[in-house]
Amino acid sequence: MLACALCAAVFGIAGCDEKLSDLVAPSPNLAPTFSSIRTEIFQTTDLAGRTACVNCHRPQGGTPLNLQDDPYTALVGVNSREKPGAVLVVPGDPDASYLIHKLEGRSDIVQLRMPRNGPPYLTPGQITVIRRWIENGAPNN
Repeated sequence: MLACALCAAVFGIAGCDEKLSDLVAPSPNLAPTFSSIRTEIFQTTDLAGRTACVNCHRPQGGTPLNLQDDPYTALVGVNSREKPGAVLVVPGDPDASYLIHKLEGRSDIVQLRMPRNGPPYLTPGQITVIRRWIENGAPNN
């Protein structure tokens, strides 16, 4: 009886989890991999008009974070220059990752929500994909 209830709960939860393709409308090819996030978010202006991150986050872009040359090394396990004590991407922990705070516009951020020229900002679905990549350990894949 307990086993049946457990199975029903697992399938019920899985059924409520939307397919990623349904969540990422302005970035239809976005997947929870670093290469996809780099291509679809960092390097591309999406269908909703949110500008590519590398428009500002480049070697001569006026921001301390360079997402153009080696974005993985610039993000994962790196302390924020903007907010002492914050880490940009904490593998396995999106809620502790300052990148997520900046993308969501949380009240604890220093300066502005990203992108600074928004709205439009990333959609909740796009942020969910980035969160899932971080939850999966933020692999360089």
